[in-house]
Amino acid sequence: MAIPAQFIDELMARCDIADVVADYVPLTRKGGSLWGCCPFHSERTPSFHVVPERQMYKCFGCGKGGGVINFIMEIENLSYPDAVRFLAKRAGLEVPEERGDGGFRKRRERLLALNKEAARYFHSVLHSPAGRAGVDYLFGKRRLSKATVTRFGLGMAPDGWDKLITEMKSKGYEKSELLEAGLVVLSKEGRVYDRFRNRVMFPIIDLRGDVIGFGGRVLDDSTPKYLNSPDTPIFNKGRNLFALNIAKKTRLGRIILTEGYMDTLSLHQAGFDCAVASLGTALTGDHAQLLARYTKEVVIAYDGDGAGVSAAQRAIGLLEKTGMKVRVLRMKGAKDPDEFIGKYGAEAFAKLLDQSENHIEYRIDQVKGKYDLTDDAQRVEFLKEAVPILAQLPSPAEREIYGARCAELAGVSAEVVTQEVKRERSRLSWKAKKQKERRDLTPTVQLQPKERALRYDNIRSARAEEGVLRLVVLDPELFGSAAVLEPEHFSAPLLGKVFGLLRARWISGLSVSLAALAGELEPAEMSHLSGVLTQPESLQNGARAMRDYIEIIETEAEKRRLAGESEELLAMQKKLLEKKAYGG
Repeated sequence: MAIPAQFIDELMARCDIADVVADYVPLTRKGGSLWGCCPFHSERTPSFHVVPERQMYKCFGCGKGGGVINFIMEIENLSYPDAVRFLAKRAGLEVPEERGDGGFRKRRERLLALNKEAARYFHSVLHSPAGRAGVDYLFGKRRLSKATVTRFGLGMAPDGWDKLITEMKSKGYEKSELLEAGLVVLSKEGRVYDRFRNRVMFPIIDLRGDVIGFGGRVLDDSTPKYLNSPDTPIFNKGRNLFALNIAKKTRLGRIILTEGYMDTLSLHQAGFDCAVASLGTALTGDHAQLLARYTKEVVIAYDGDGAGVSAAQRAIGLLEKTGMKVRVLRMKGAKDPDEFIGKYGAEAFAKLLDQSENHIEYRIDQVKGKYDLTDDAQRVEFLKEAVPILAQLPSPAEREIYGARCAELAGVSAEVVTQEVKRERSRLSWKAKKQKERRDLTPTVQLQPKERALRYDNIRSARAEEGVLRLVVLDPELFGSAAVLEPEHFSAPLLGKVFGLLRARWISGLSVSLAALAGELEPAEMSHLSGVLTQPESLQNGARAMRDYIEIIETEAEKRRLAGESEELLAMQKKLLEKKAYGG
């Protein structure tokens, strides 16, 4: 491991997991544990469990788990070394000089520096004769101010196949680096050329202020109209939002979610510094979780066309699950926020914002618009589609209020709608119960790791191996009782590997902690093991429990050995028979 193990121990001692997690997730104490809603998936009922005495976290919903370093890696989207540096800065520690070339860190820093240089180049082109078309578009057609263009670092990619390549080469960057950063494209013939040509450029800046990618808007008849950087080692469009680096500081108390760069820029210029946009992709669960870290209310301001309505419907479901208040903006007389502000001004948009509907009203109105409610048959169809929406509302008050509204629209009594909603909720409850029963009827499956690659070949032995790990973490002196065990005795390679790593730490006088192995284990491995080590295990008669576990492990290992010998014997017999058959 490049970072000294002693430093990792000191870092974890300084960074209590409860304190670190509390910066991102409101936690409630229940007994000796802390609980909160998971920041890694959408949920209403807390299933995110923090165990301070073991310095571990585990979500029983999505399955993710680990120690404080894993938590920062996941929530800040950082590599292991960068997560260590993040925590070290928080704790006021200096990371010791690493051996080797720093690997991923240096590579990441190099790519970030390259993107920064590219952004400077595009911005300079915009203010040169080669950027005239971009100036006409941004300042003329889109009415952006010089301050907005400068604040967001907008630029222009010149028309040509190798303009950026030539410029970046003069700065000391290789074509392979531009390819890794997604700034160039490799053709089937092996030719490398600029990805962005004759496009207005929008730098994508992350929460730490680094340029991680670009979006480009075409200025001729080329396709696609908008082109974004591909996913790279420093950029993932499903986990970043345009302008969130600015919107996260807003004092307006909410975030406006738009469909594109120009809507977001127009809103910022008009004084709404809380606007963000997804990056050429539909809103994702990661986007929703990211927004939930910075606001309690989101206003969806998508286009009013069919695609915008469908996207809003999908976004509502993702955002609502995070517990945020979700509202939807409906614009009349304009297709999007940019056009609305251009026509009616910022004050009119502010009034429209205050009148935005909550997501329940919006969804019911969308269903209502599909049917002619003067026709009896269509009123029935309207209710059939509206009832599932009502049934999924968690609050009885919401179900009653919006149920009454749907009843009025359909021309039926509120009691009828209440009965239908109750029936639908019973159906959903029965379905969930049956799914749980099916899972409970297959206990062996429940004992297996979720990741197929980590599945146990021998459940009985693996359960004992898990017990050994729990015991030595609770009382490292029990490694003495487990002296007869070697990693190869374990039926599950992962459990054997961890036993060996923890024993090596014990021998070296380091902490026997799973959390300290964040740099040695893959995220899926750590998530599984955090579940293993947060299961109950008593140290009462610990030595006896250790002997029992070892006996099971040795018995099952002997069975495997004998089975292996039998297979070898059968293989030898088969070869002899084949030899005789061919007259050998």
